[in-house]
Amino acid sequence: MTNFAMIGAAGYIAPRHMKAIKDTNNNLVAALDKNDSVGIIDSYFPNADFFTEFERFDRHLEKVKRNGTHIDYLSVCSPNYLHDSHIRFGLRQDAHVICEKPIVLNPWNIDALQEIEKETGRHIYNILQLRLHPSVVALKEKIDKDTSGKIHDIDLTYLTSRGNWYYTSWKGDVAKSGGIATNIGVHFFDMLTWIFGAVQQNTVHLHTHDRASGLLELEKGRVRWFMSINYDTIPADIKAKGMRTYRTISIDGDEFEFSGGFTDLHTKSYEKILAGDGFGIHECRQAVQIVHDIRKVQPIGLKGDYHPMASLGIAKHPFE
Repeated sequence: MTNFAMIGAAGYIAPRHMKAIKDTNNNLVAALDKNDSVGIIDSYFPNADFFTEFERFDRHLEKVKRNGTHIDYLSVCSPNYLHDSHIRFGLRQDAHVICEKPIVLNPWNIDALQEIEKETGRHIYNILQLRLHPSVVALKEKIDKDTSGKIHDIDLTYLTSRGNWYYTSWKGDVAKSGGIATNIGVHFFDMLTWIFGAVQQNTVHLHTHDRASGLLELEKGRVRWFMSINYDTIPADIKAKGMRTYRTISIDGDEFEFSGGFTDLHTKSYEKILAGDGFGIHECRQAVQIVHDIRKVQPIGLKGDYHPMASLGIAKHPFE
């Protein structure tokens, strides 16, 4: 049985990691989160030790190691801006690290972490679960086999409503989350570049507190994208169904269907990692570069080929 520790147990994504550890018949030894609303642990590992202070968590891992229990993997589900530090901690514990996306906020952080990988002999893995989705895998195989040289027209729309709490949390702070495109879009950018190839040009039309939009030109595709956390951007027919999230990708005018099949993708990710076939830190470099550039570049406004939803009226920040 493989032993895990976890940093970031109270958030939205942590239960998927707990389930993956359980489903792969492994053990969670200890978890850390500054928030103590972590009753979900009881559903998976009621005997896991839990800490709200890093220093006590660090001391505990040292104690269990001296008592003969080695932590093989550290799962990192903490806020984006802390990933770099927590990955380093895991490597210093002589553990492999499994980290949620975005693995870091800046591309140069990857270089530094790769150096520590070499020094420690441990590995850093990123959760890129969309690459394991059957429909996504099938699409990649189709595009790879196409030798026509066609440049595909792709529209990506991802609307996932968030309330006012979002702006008070770390997610509403660009320095901590990376902004809209990073926080809710990095896995889509990874998926699309994995399928359609390297970035040729990255144009940003719009980037505000609650939405972002741009044009990503890839080797085999032109991606007009729009992302928002504002409920008002969701189409009326979707609202009428009581839904607060809307996700769609069209390729050359045809809807790409991948709405189902997400349930066990974290478990599949863990299975591949434990088998030595996970996605290493080098795999996520292009997506990290994309969202970094989106965050830093000056939007050009509604010029050229932009996503139709980019022309929706701009909303005021709720706390202004």
